Amino acid sequence: MRTLIFTGKGGVGKTSVAASTALRAADMGLRTLVMSTDPAHSLADSLDLEGPLGPEPVRITSNLDALEVSIYHDIESNWGVVREHFSQLMADQGVQGILADEMSILPGMEEAFPLIRIKKHKEDGAYDLLVIDCAPTGETLRLLSAPETFKWAMGMFRGAERFLVKPLLRPMSKITPGLNKMVAPAEVYDAVDNMFSQMEGVTSLLTDPNETSVRLVMNPEKMVIKESQRALTYLSMYGMTVDTVVVNKILPLDQDSGYLNHWKSIQQRYMHEVEHAFTPLPIYRVPYYSEEVVGVAKLRRMGQDIYGSDDPTAVRYKQAPLDIAKVGHGSYSVKIKLPFADVSQLDLFQNGDELVVQIGDFRRIMTLPTSLAGLEAGQAEMEGDWLIVPFGAPVGVR
Repeated sequence: MRTLIFTGKGGVGKTSVAASTALRAADMGLRTLVMSTDPAHSLADSLDLEGPLGPEPVRITSNLDALEVSIYHDIESNWGVVREHFSQLMADQGVQGILADEMSILPGMEEAFPLIRIKKHKEDGAYDLLVIDCAPTGETLRLLSAPETFKWAMGMFRGAERFLVKPLLRPMSKITPGLNKMVAPAEVYDAVDNMFSQMEGVTSLLTDPNETSVRLVMNPEKMVIKESQRALTYLSMYGMTVDTVVVNKILPLDQDSGYLNHWKSIQQRYMHEVEHAFTPLPIYRVPYYSEEVVGVAKLRRMGQDIYGSDDPTAVRYKQAPLDIAKVGHGSYSVKIKLPFADVSQLDLFQNGDELVVQIGDFRRIMTLPTSLAGLEAGQAEMEGDWLIVPFGAPVGVR
């Protein structure tokens, strides 16, 4: 199953671009599902449906289904027994109502469930293409970093069960009434293990450029371009491959745009900047329409304007943003593509078998392969768009 993830700054029209791409693919005969993960859903509005979409697929055209993710539905379906236990613990401490429910959600959980859905649809085999309409850039980055965040939280929880709860606290709870309320029953940990197993393989699915591509949607405006450049840096850091840039709302040069005429030269200047900054990524241009792009007919026109005779699902660029190579006897090089990275905000350190890369507020924790896990990272340096980290002598040996 091919997966296309659309993201960009709020207001650039990514929902319309995602929906038109999905419709274009469906018209070509591909079984397609378009899914919104944005908490402020607008997919149903874009498709001009009378009511909201739900968390289960709804038929739009003969080959196109759509849904809007409901985090509350997913938590109740997958995490109900765990949430009930923690809510009761909070209630026993005087925390009541919705606050107790919210405190029972582990870090990364809200972002984890949409990713589990991606894996589920791939395994089901009901669709040829999954198009994801993501939230604005910052929320998208949290979504894509969820496997690592959730893995950390799950690891803490499972470690506590293995080394403390099961051998010590649970036997004691049988004879200590107060402790019995505090210790989670076995089914809570079973639910955690089930969630952990569902997350397995999500990262490899997202970072396989043959299966998953991110497409950046932007407008020809300075602030939007800058945010898109930062997004490309962070997506590369997380191992995601961006294969296309879609520039939306371009004023036509051969038509009178009234009081917006002066924006044409400004937009053209920024288009040159986009072409310079994002080469060699393919760049698609979408015109500024005289009316809202709402409903299947208008989305179908947008899809035609974007792709023309091109296959909207084709992999257009797939240079992996991560490369690990052996450079000598017992020496390796880890290369991470970080275009537009601000070196002054870059921090990197090794923690056991993990390499931690942080740029500003965004952090990626990379589990090193077995061949590198016992080696020590050397002095990192930037070469063009690439961060190069050498690994040499075993940790503690110099």
